[in-house]
Amino acid sequence: MIDLRSDTVTQPTAAMRAAMAAATVGDDVYGEDPTVNELQDVTASLLGKEAALFVTSGTQGNLCGLLAHCGRGDEYIVGDRAHTYMYEGGGAAVLGSIQPQPVPRGDDGMIDLAAAEEAVKSPDHHFARTRLLCLENTADGNVLTLEQMEASAELAARHGLAHHLDGARLPNAAVALEVSPAEVAAPFDSVSVCLSKGLGTPMGSVLAGPVDLIDEAHKWRKMLGGGLRQAGIVAAAGLYALEHHIDRLADDHANASRLADGLAAIDGVKIDSCATNMVFIRVDDEGRGDGLDLRTGLADRGILTRWDGSRARLVTHLDVTADDMETAIDAFAELLS
Repeated sequence: MIDLRSDTVTQPTAAMRAAMAAATVGDDVYGEDPTVNELQDVTASLLGKEAALFVTSGTQGNLCGLLAHCGRGDEYIVGDRAHTYMYEGGGAAVLGSIQPQPVPRGDDGMIDLAAAEEAVKSPDHHFARTRLLCLENTADGNVLTLEQMEASAELAARHGLAHHLDGARLPNAAVALEVSPAEVAAPFDSVSVCLSKGLGTPMGSVLAGPVDLIDEAHKWRKMLGGGLRQAGIVAAAGLYALEHHIDRLADDHANASRLADGLAAIDGVKIDSCATNMVFIRVDDEGRGDGLDLRTGLADRGILTRWDGSRARLVTHLDVTADDMETAIDAFAELLS
């Protein structure tokens, strides 16, 4: 199968499985798992932060960060299409009584900073207390520039706000910008990074930031059921990925670009965007069927895709190759001819 549904579908490589099998483990709830501790130290260093916390998922990492930054009756400013706002079950509001204040997010993934500044509440008992400003990088594959992130940090500093990055695919952003992960993370007080997307591990994310914030987040992780025991088995996969799977993300970006170019040459396919490892397409369904027909036809040819009507997001990752891109392009051409 050529699975283009997401970069979350990756399988651990043979070398990663070997690292997992050989991991030295202990009880992480007691802080005694040496591999988890090493992963946290390595990730903190990689991101230029004081400390880090291994968590079960990106959603849990973002939520622990939000809960550590904000209290009941506080609010965080966030893009109106951001993952923390739209796709994490409303956890901050439900579990932390933290009010989201959405502001417009452009097609480039960047929030409207003027709208964000206007959304900051003045000290008044009528208002929720504005405590935090959140960005996402990458966002729908789009890479925020260093200048955009620094401008957001300056806004946060002017108003005494903390600054959090949902960096689920931060390594993709760093590779695309040709900078270190620490440079992407530098404008933020806290950063969450997923290990289970482009980096290809079976599970897990890491939240990084100041020691006192990570200590508070550690308490929230326990309350959220994220206290794991011999977690070094999966932490070892994260360590392997950080060492071996960051630079290779450039291959995913190149494959996505080739896929977009090939599909753009097919009558009836429109490329809405292509950035890093994601290609967003629309098909002209007049006389050609709809996305459901295409999904079925592609699946019959061994290509898995996800559709929303006539639109699809195609994602490249370490389990698809340059040859797979040619196979997918040929399949689309055949089905739409």
